[in-house]
Amino acid sequence: MLAVRRTSVSQVASALADDGCIRYSRGRITITDHHLLQTNACPCYLVIRDTFTTACHDLR
Repeated sequence: MLAVRRTSVSQVASALADDGCIRYSRGRITITDHHLLQTNACPCYLVIRDTFTTACHDLR
């Protein structure tokens, strides 16, 4: 669904798990620290989140 190689996803997931943002095991991801995860995200995360929220709100 992400159109990226599995190894790339595994590398990023492992790095986020090492930072304590998520737990990652057998393809299951659990967010353990949302604030830290958001801090590790690129600045575009807030733009995408706000756009998605606005679009979903407009559909109602």
